[in-house]
Amino acid sequence: MARSAKKGPHVDASLIEKIKKVKESGKREAVKTWSRRSMVLPEFVGLTIAVHNGRKHIPVFITENMVGHYLGEFAPTRTFRAHSGQK
Repeated sequence: MARSAKKGPHVDASLIEKIKKVKESGKREAVKTWSRRSMVLPEFVGLTIAVHNGRKHIPVFITENMVGHYLGEFAPTRTFRAHSGQK
């Protein structure tokens, strides 16, 4: 279910702090986060964010097309093996 437009995007404060530190330092290191519910903002474009999927951190390079989506959409939590009967 989508978030109301009048409320604005939700991004955890700790993630914003980490993004600011990386941008100020100018390093190209991945920012680790457990906040899958945070929305991708235009300030994140060009950065690599390691999103936790419940088992490990999945590195996600943020592009312009990802703005407005949630970080959890880019780190799947389930591994599809195969349907029964398909071999």
